[in-house]
Formats: sequence, C-alpha cells, structure tokens
Amino acid sequence: MRILLACEESQAVTIEMRKLGHEAFSCDLLPCSGGHPEWHLQQDVAELLKQKWDLIIAFPPCTYLTVTGNRWFNIERYGEQAIQRHKDREFAIRFFKMFAECDCQKVAIENPVGIMSSEWRKPDQIINPYEFGDAFEKKTCLWIKGLPKLQPTKIVEPPKRTEFKSGKSMPTWYADAWKLPKEERAKLRSKTFEGIAKAMAMQWAS
Repeated sequence: MRILLACEESQAVTIEMRKLGHEAFSCDLLPCSGGHPEWHLQQDVAELLKQKWDLIIAFPPCTYLTVTGNRWFNIERYGEQAIQRHKDREFAIRFFKMFAECDCQKVAIENPVGIMSSEWRKPDQIINPYEFGDAFEKKTCLWIKGLPKLQPTKIVEPPKRTEFKSGKSMPTWYADAWKLPKEERAKLRSKTFEGIAKAMAMQWAS
C-alpha cells in the first residue's frame, strides 16, 4: 500500500507501516525525529493530497482545536491576542477538514477531545494508550472513513492522575510536561504511543 502519514514528524506510525512492507511516508513542515529522513516528506501536505494514496492517516495540530485552551479565546479578557487566536482556530478547522474532504477511500484523522465534534461531527471512537499496552492516559479521538474501528490489543491498568487544589485532575505524565520548553512539551504531548501505532498498522494496513 502507498500510505501517507500527515503531520507526523515522530514517524511512529510510519515505522510500523514500513515494518509491514508498505510504501509509507511521513510528512511535516518540521524535520523528522524518527530517524528515517529517507521516508520523510518535509513540505506542505496540501500538495501531497493531490496524489494517489491507498491510505491517509492525519495528525493535524491540535493547539487551536483542543478544549483545554478554550479560556484563551475570551476576547473581553485577552483582547487582540484572543482575536488572533480565533483566526488561528478558523485556519486549524479548515486544515482539519482538508483531510476529511480529501480524495482517498481510506482516511483516519487523529486529534484530542476538541471542537471538531461540534464544528464537523463527533469522532467515530475515542481510544486511550492503556488499551493498547502503554500505561498512559490520553483521550484520543479518531474520525475514520473506509476503515474499521481500532480494537484494543492489550488493556493495562491506567496510571494515577495528578490532583490539583482546584479539584481538577490531569494525567501525571501530561502535567509533568509543563516543566519542558514549549516546543518540547508540544512534541511530547502530541506523540503517538507505540501500542496505538502498531494497532493502526496491523488493523488498517495488514
């Protein structure tokens, strides 16, 4: 199969697809960190969507789509900064929908819980790494076309969460990421866990 992994600088899924013998390519504006630049297309993904692909799995940036940043969109409180954030969100929505509307029979789009459930439609399923052998909690939404829902491969005990004085809680690994520089934090939080990457390859491309 000829497979495009859009917005995947980590190459986590690309590597698993290659292990199965597929012609898989990651694509991102950033250089890849997965160690296989020969499989990486560092360019605007819009042009690549004009080509013929058997399967497209997209990981569009979630910064302006996730619900966790909603408070920053308050124009009365944050003024011009919030206005710009609304513009960035509009662009992010259009970018997301570009994959939903692309000319490919098999498409999967991954993103955290966010506004696309109301701006477009609810996801086909929500998965967590601990359903695929990685003891981490990270709610991940999947919008899929022409593909089956991912089936859990190894359910393990989810880790404890960090409790805050406000009464809210957060997965500890996610909370600890605040200690990292902004760019490193974003990469860590957007990573695809190995178990999910393997499941995508085995269940969607085998």
